[in-house]
Amino acid sequence: MKSLEKMGSESTKNIYIKHGAVGEFFGVKVGDMKTIQKKVKKDYDLSKGLYETGNGDAMYLAGLIADETKMTKKDLETWAKQAQWSWNSEYTVPWVASETKHGEALADKWIKAKKDTISACGWSTWSCIVQLKPDDELDIKKLKGMIDHVVKNIEKAPNRTRYTMNNFIISVAGAVPSLTAHAEKAAKKIGKVEVTMGETACKVPFAPDYIQKMKDKNRIGKKRKTCRC
Repeated sequence: MKSLEKMGSESTKNIYIKHGAVGEFFGVKVGDMKTIQKKVKKDYDLSKGLYETGNGDAMYLAGLIADETKMTKKDLETWAKQAQWSWNSEYTVPWVASETKHGEALADKWIKAKKDTISACGWSTWSCIVQLKPDDELDIKKLKGMIDHVVKNIEKAPNRTRYTMNNFIISVAGAVPSLTAHAEKAAKKIGKVEVTMGETACKVPFAPDYIQKMKDKNRIGKKRKTCRC
């Protein structure tokens, strides 16, 4: 925590605030956190201790060093509930959850939650899962149904959940070739997704264009070893 505090800066903190950061945090750049990650690698107990501080920077670092082989279902549910903003709810927790045996069951549970941070966490977890798992380990029929669910429900979904639902469509289109056409069709039906992005110039990816770019660059079907970054 002392190392993180020294790495923090007011300028970075202000950037995070504009992106919706709440609670306690030092304002540490991810690149600086990775110097700690390289030394620690993976440490289950340390990651839990860091997350429990409630400090946004520490919680993010916890996700980078978490040992997915030791994370329990209870650990992940606690992390999801304690995530205060998108940095942790849409990145930290989904990254780790998607690498565990509990990922799919928890993601299914989270996407049904009424709380925006938790439902967004669920869709983000699914986005990671489809990018990590081989297609023969995925339930293609289920994923197709989830795409249809997004088309019907994205407009009335909570703010950050809309953002992550849109990303889910993009992720499936790029990672699961047998569903690329279905996802692309869904993206065109959905069209532009409106999401409040805080005091930033960030924009929601326009899924039809994003999918076409992946096709143009021959990236369809490419899997990842990890979503952590």
